[in-house]
Amino acid sequence: MTQRKILAAAIGNCVHVAGLISFLKIAERHGFQTHFLGAAVSLERLAQEVEQQQGDVVALSYRLTPETLEPLLGELRQLMTERKWQQKVWLFGGTPPAAVVARRSGLFTAVFGDATQEEVEAFFRQERAEAAAPGPPPQTLMERIAAAAPMPLLRHHFGLPDLKATIEGARQLAEAAAIDVLSIGPDQNAQESFFRPEEMRRELDGAGGVPVRTPDDLRAIYQATRCGNYPLVRCYAGTRDLVRWAEMLAETIHVAWGAVPLFWYNVLDGRSDRPLVTAIQENQEAMRWYASHGIPLEVNEAHHWSLRDAPDTVAVAAAFLAAYNAKKMGARFYVAQYMFNTPARTSAPMDLAKMLAKAALIESLHDDTFASVRQTRTGLASMSADPHVAKGQLAASTFCQLALEPQIVHVVAYCEGDHAATPAEIIESAAIVRGVIQNRALGPLPMIEDPHIQERRAQLVEEATLLLEAIRALPSRHVDDPWTDPDTLAQAVKVGLLDAPHLCGNPHAAGKVATLIRRGACIAIDPQTGEELTERTRLARLGF
Repeated sequence: MTQRKILAAAIGNCVHVAGLISFLKIAERHGFQTHFLGAAVSLERLAQEVEQQQGDVVALSYRLTPETLEPLLGELRQLMTERKWQQKVWLFGGTPPAAVVARRSGLFTAVFGDATQEEVEAFFRQERAEAAAPGPPPQTLMERIAAAAPMPLLRHHFGLPDLKATIEGARQLAEAAAIDVLSIGPDQNAQESFFRPEEMRRELDGAGGVPVRTPDDLRAIYQATRCGNYPLVRCYAGTRDLVRWAEMLAETIHVAWGAVPLFWYNVLDGRSDRPLVTAIQENQEAMRWYASHGIPLEVNEAHHWSLRDAPDTVAVAAAFLAAYNAKKMGARFYVAQYMFNTPARTSAPMDLAKMLAKAALIESLHDDTFASVRQTRTGLASMSADPHVAKGQLAASTFCQLALEPQIVHVVAYCEGDHAATPAEIIESAAIVRGVIQNRALGPLPMIEDPHIQERRAQLVEEATLLLEAIRALPSRHVDDPWTDPDTLAQAVKVGLLDAPHLCGNPHAAGKVATLIRRGACIAIDPQTGEELTERTRLARLGF
């Protein structure tokens, strides 16, 4: 931003200056010299100061009745015309009713009606970005993260059963500048059979998302977002034909980052009929494609195990395997998703311990060729169908997540325990999350230093390391890298090294592990006695 000096005053007979002082402190952090003129500053004195101080920006505050503000702004307009001040940047802050009058006057570049800290921060970031490079905000993930720092990007998924409604909703979200990343959620027909339309079941059109059927459908959604804050756009991966999906998403929506699983979207979860070994091979091929095209990569893995009540140790080991495979397939930037509240009855301290253990293992892979960014989210299974309760759950979960200092917060709308979110509900949910982030900006969250959390973190790192070593020892033949070998990984599932209670009865998995939430953590237990099993004991019972 070229302007470097701000003059600020509460005008007329207004003596309320706390908000103005806060505004100036934020301005100083963004490189401005500030000069506070005080409270109840007359327009005559304001005129003198504007001409003497030669400020580039004039910030005015008024928190009294809008009826008395209107004639005051009329006098200001006359002064601006007489003294040719129109070339300056004028800002206004006040109560929402006063802000309405200020906007109507047309005198101000920006008007803040009881603005949050995040809104003011966003204003200065946008001004700075426009001065550096006029036009839309950055359109690559890493540049967007850097531009938003220290605030995280907000992401939300969106896909209504009707294509036209989804296109219009995408436009509304962009214009509202509610989120930084829009994730298109296609329906299950599209995810599984986009490239095989003859296999689609028409009665399932729109089930679980938007019925995209052609590349032009994706282009239309993307074009609808080319306004407002120009959010980045990405899309759920297909459950088959993943490379073809990747190619199409890069061409149609300039996909911000790819997301593929390692062990899933196959006979394990019923989302396609791919055999497990084949699925792992094809998933790795998709990872290579994204990596070779310089597109950041997310591997949806750990929370799939936790959604099936796997022991926390299995989830931590799976998080490492996902990042390890992404790195070995050539990914430069990795989006590590940390899904909280999964399983639903996990306590906040044990959730943090599990995520810290995952981060420790994932970030041990960092080097000059590989780096990860932290993306946190609320677990949908934990959300109440009662919207009032769910709003509280969303805020509480977000507060806990911020202890990880994420670069991306994947917002889950409060309504999704009952129905897919509309644009209005996404905007409201994003506002709730921004409110939590605003409070977090006041200072760090010290809870991760709690000794109980650190003890559990260390335990999970140790147990996950044991499990990973057991997987590495699996092959009976020479394998260069067991942690990326599809046959070895599939065998780890088959023999029960990687296991979850929900896989019971699945012929492609062991499905023998029993778990329980105890002291807020998901642990393996002896199914006969209910006693906790250490990972060493569990592995020994499996013959390792």
